[in-house]
Amino acid sequence: MKRQSRLMVPSAASDLDRVAKLPDPAPMSERTLHNLAVAEEHAAELADLFRLLGDPSRLRIVLACLDGPIGVSEIAERLGLSVSLVSHHLRLLKAARIVKGTRQGKNIFYAAADDHIRCVISDLAEHIVEEDDIDT
Repeated sequence: MKRQSRLMVPSAASDLDRVAKLPDPAPMSERTLHNLAVAEEHAAELADLFRLLGDPSRLRIVLACLDGPIGVSEIAERLGLSVSLVSHHLRLLKAARIVKGTRQGKNIFYAAADDHIRCVISDLAEHIVEEDDIDT
């Protein structure tokens, strides 16, 4: 089910007047300017991460890896995907440092690369299921 956009578009002259009367935003702090510069510098890399996570199968694979090390065949079985498809996705996710692999004998077990990945994915998943708090 698609979610409706919450973008507020002024629909009448009174709405435009209200927008025009908003106070000027506070000047940006030096730290904010630095963060914007860093964001611009890494925007392409961030976009690539979101592109990788934008594929539903890859996202489900990352979600399967959040709880700890899991083997390729177990991921494939849980998600109803082929082992070769899961391996392909894991190769891309590993190259992007979203997951990491640990070899144990002949098998490789995959887990979230670090707490940053674990927290971002968990927070986004929680955000999707939380109730709408926007006043309408």
